Amino acid sequence: MSTPPQQHPAYGPAPGPGAYPQAPAPGPYHQAPASGPYQQPYHHAPGPAPCQICGAVPAAPVTVRGHQGMLVIMRFLKREGVFCRTCALASFRDMQADTMVLGWWGPLSVLITPFTLLANLGALSGIRRIPEPVAPGFRPPLDPGKPVFKRPAGILALIPMGLLGLAVFAFTVLLGIGLVTGGSHSADHPTLTVGSCARNDATWPEQDLAPESCDSSDAELRVTTPTDDSCAAGDYLAYLEYSEDGHTSLCLHRLKG
Repeated sequence: MSTPPQQHPAYGPAPGPGAYPQAPAPGPYHQAPASGPYQQPYHHAPGPAPCQICGAVPAAPVTVRGHQGMLVIMRFLKREGVFCRTCALASFRDMQADTMVLGWWGPLSVLITPFTLLANLGALSGIRRIPEPVAPGFRPPLDPGKPVFKRPAGILALIPMGLLGLAVFAFTVLLGIGLVTGGSHSADHPTLTVGSCARNDATWPEQDLAPESCDSSDAELRVTTPTDDSCAAGDYLAYLEYSEDGHTSLCLHRLKG
């Protein structure tokens, strides 16, 4: 007699959500369990920025400016970046030497170039504070070359710089002479003082006054002081340039009818 086939239970409905434990979905800030081998994430400490030209360290931000005059137009140049001391010094010397030769050839460039050169001296002060490289980079650094004034460009630049210096010196001297002699009078305008006498070599109301002794027969006028900022009736008001300071009013009283 044959064995009846084994009966299998009917398949029930599929279990719904939550029937089985679910692993947590990985999120952007999911932390590994404390029992794992990496309990804390590792953060790499950033090091000093290397020189962008040669890769040496230490390096620092540096900005060097240049100027080029071309009669009608001009060019403003700038080289900036993170440089080591050696590359920064090479950039400074090249830009400074080029500006000394090419920066003067324009009416406005003559005035702009000195300020550019002075601004680079401030940059040079910062470059000298960068320590010497302690770690070489992926390529050799720039060659600083000779100092600016030991290069042919620096020697040639002494000519326009000397001419500009002479022009500034001459302007300063002339300005000083003008300030010193501004209150004084030329031979055409002698100084008259209160109580002195003078004559007029021009026809009134024009004045061409000259000092004259009060005892002389050529004396025509006596110098007096205004009363209440005005002269007496019949008196003349002298031009201000005949006063001692060029600003004081003086009256002229006729000695002869």
